[in-house]
Amino acid sequence: MQERNLRNFYIPEEQSIYLLNANDAKKLKDWVALCISKLQQLGYRDIHLLGKGAYGFAFAGFGINDECYVFKFSRINLPQHIQERLADEAYMLSQVQHPAVPRYITYQVVRKQGILMMDRAPGIDLEQYSLQHGRLPVRLLVDLAAQLAELLQYLRSIEKDGAPAPIVHGDIKPSNLVFEEQSGHLSLIDWGSSVFAQLDHEGHYLSNNVMQLMSADLQHSNARMGDVYFIGPEQRSGQLSSPRFDEQGVASTLYALASGQACRFGRKAIPARSLGLPLEFATMLDSMLADDLTLRQQAGDYFIKQMPRLKQLVLPELPLFDDSPVLPVWVSPQRRELDTVVYSSRKSFLREHNEELDIAYIDDVQLERYYKNYLEGMGETEKAFIAAVSRLGRYPVVGGLAIHWQAGGIYIDSSLNLYDQSLSQAFALAVNNVVTLARAIGKVGIFKACLFNARNTIHISRASEAEPFVAPAESRIPYQLAPVLSAEEASKQHSYFEDGKDPDEQLVLPDAIMDDIARLNLIRHTGCIIFEVTPLYMKIHSYYRLLDPAAEPEFNRLLQSILSKVGLISGDGVGGFMKLPYKDTRKFSHQSQAPQLLYPANPLQFNAASGPC
Repeated sequence: MQERNLRNFYIPEEQSIYLLNANDAKKLKDWVALCISKLQQLGYRDIHLLGKGAYGFAFAGFGINDECYVFKFSRINLPQHIQERLADEAYMLSQVQHPAVPRYITYQVVRKQGILMMDRAPGIDLEQYSLQHGRLPVRLLVDLAAQLAELLQYLRSIEKDGAPAPIVHGDIKPSNLVFEEQSGHLSLIDWGSSVFAQLDHEGHYLSNNVMQLMSADLQHSNARMGDVYFIGPEQRSGQLSSPRFDEQGVASTLYALASGQACRFGRKAIPARSLGLPLEFATMLDSMLADDLTLRQQAGDYFIKQMPRLKQLVLPELPLFDDSPVLPVWVSPQRRELDTVVYSSRKSFLREHNEELDIAYIDDVQLERYYKNYLEGMGETEKAFIAAVSRLGRYPVVGGLAIHWQAGGIYIDSSLNLYDQSLSQAFALAVNNVVTLARAIGKVGIFKACLFNARNTIHISRASEAEPFVAPAESRIPYQLAPVLSAEEASKQHSYFEDGKDPDEQLVLPDAIMDDIARLNLIRHTGCIIFEVTPLYMKIHSYYRLLDPAAEPEFNRLLQSILSKVGLISGDGVGGFMKLPYKDTRKFSHQSQAPQLLYPANPLQFNAASGPC
């Protein structure tokens, strides 16, 4: 069963309710309603779900004093030792008293249900802020870095019973940092991975006498696994916990916010010194993320010591970048609520080796996340590329990408349709990062990605594998009508079958369905259809725009014919087809690393015509 889960094509951090089967969706809705009801009975109001993760749910609500609180519930269906992690989080949070950390209020167990209550950090998390705004201005980035340096210094200085007891947060990343734009104040949330450090920042054991040293378990790390997109190599490999772990989380976070990425892995293809940052700050970030351990630690010490000075730099906002998209992006004047999901295929060529055995020992309910999109076994730039494609799915966008790496360059066909004009600048940066990272990959091969709206997913279930799947009578594969293409555009069609069989897809569709898809292929349209099959459930994901209105009766008939034949599908796995509207291939040269671009030493003399350093 585990292998089947790991082969699934998306493992999102917060899966859209539109991708859950009816039974699981009902359980989730009922559970959320129950939590809200219980909190209302306790006198809280305006309760709403903040988010959900592998371990539990977080709600926000107001008390009688009009203060806003956060309530975290552990998932009651988890093993007891996993549920008890919420109690551990409550204890660790109670040990931290700092303006940048929400105040711990109480932890209670009600009918075996753990509930942690704390103050709510004001503002928006930096992941959401980054998705809305793109790369952060240098002034803001340096201010955030200074606050984080001060917080790390505080966490190092914590004492317990008169002895040093530094605390490691263990999961510093943009989504765990809440930013209040008006005041510029930063808060660090989600202390579920926090522990008392076993080593200090110099690598010395944190036991103050011989007896404690002898009794302490110094053979095993007490560290919790943070987000692999942001943690450093020592935490990733299970070494003894240290304040150095959080330096790595901070460096990864600042790098991601400066570049508009979703991870640390792009550091070689897009170094900090290419991001329009002051030379000293960029060099420090590159060094904190370097391969060499000694250099990482020296840069971490420099960061803690020098940020109060670097904060004093004069950093007016300057037009250092042209962030217009290097691929065509169609932006709709109408805003639509979409739950975008990215399905990517033909990515096995990006893998260098198989690391699955290396992390199979981890006893962690979040293990599936660490296999997200086949990241294990890839080089860092390949991981960053996959993460950048996934980031496109954080926007209300549908369409597709087809990238061909050849010896002479990189050829990209795309269809990207964004349904929120206010996000166009940030989305353009996300697209450009995909291209920049693709240019740094030196392999020869093909990669494809479909972006579809999960709200259009059709769910089909059956009682046993002996029964065929039957689509509900009211089911329809939706499509939109698009403006008629010009004669020139209509002649440059993409085919479903131009690249042959996809080696990454396990599901083999029956001939009767393939015949209908082949006929669809002859009609001018764009979109995708993806079948995802497990023993008792089938999901049909799709996104279609018909480009030939005269063919609508036949187009609609073929889509319904496909639905009527799902009972012929046997086996499980994922399989699908994508068709782009027409050939509009963009060519890019190979580029192993983005060129250096620094913030000018004297910004007051900056000339947009001559450019930055």
